[in-house]
Amino acid sequence: MSAKKSSPLKGRGLSAILGASVDIETIQGAADVTASITSLPIDKIVVNPFQPRKEFSQEALDELAQSIRQQGIITPVTVRLMPDNTYQLIAGERRFRAAQLAGLKEIPGYVRIATDGQMMEMALVENIQRENLNAMEIALSYNALLEECQLTHEQLSERVGKSRATITNYLRLLNLPAETQLALSDGRISMAHARALVNVDDLDQHLALLHEIIERQLSVHQLEQRIQNLRTEQKPIVAHKTEALPSTHQEGRNALRKYLQSEVEIRRSRRGKGTITIQFNTDSDFARILALLQNAKK
Repeated sequence: MSAKKSSPLKGRGLSAILGASVDIETIQGAADVTASITSLPIDKIVVNPFQPRKEFSQEALDELAQSIRQQGIITPVTVRLMPDNTYQLIAGERRFRAAQLAGLKEIPGYVRIATDGQMMEMALVENIQRENLNAMEIALSYNALLEECQLTHEQLSERVGKSRATITNYLRLLNLPAETQLALSDGRISMAHARALVNVDDLDQHLALLHEIIERQLSVHQLEQRIQNLRTEQKPIVAHKTEALPSTHQEGRNALRKYLQSEVEIRRSRRGKGTITIQFNTDSDFARILALLQNAKK
């Protein structure tokens, strides 16, 4: 059995981005900024607006709160000091929420200095390390980093330890219809399903396939086959180019049309082989044309 591949972010940690703790003189009036763990008033902590994770399981929070009541918080949260002397979370919102449920007044934390761009980056990296973001949350976070921090795809790739192809695949999810994005966020379809659907531009077909995935539990392979079948059905039929009739054949066709008083078509190959097609409208018309042909033989 092959060894499990480690995450490219594994071992990097937030310290690689955050840098060292700041000294008390670094921020004017920052009385509680230290190089060690500090006890922070829980009512002075505010959540991170750049937090990519939007959904927190209430059941999981209740379980963590019960653990905190019994053992306390083992891993400190990480915050930055704001101008109004509040502490904005950089990492550890789940622990913070559970501590609130547990009724704690103070929690341990590290205080750092960070710009908005660093905050966004740190929140994303911290959550990716824990592998608890859904695909749409990651896509939105990547897009925010690109726009707000003005990063190139190459720079973003280096920051989060993911290949440019992986980042591009996530960003393409933002082109999906809202209903598909919601299904991906809810876990009703997988990232692989979404990557296949992003290539279906026709909205009606796209949504029909989405509903089929959910209702019939289509595998990714089955979905790709359905998409391929749709493309085959829509492929335009290319008419074979016919060779222009020689003048002698055109004259013969015109003469037959005049004599038979009916539509006549002549098809001829390059080698001189071909067919003559005479159109008739009724049985009596067929008898009339047949009689004319028989009379022509006499």
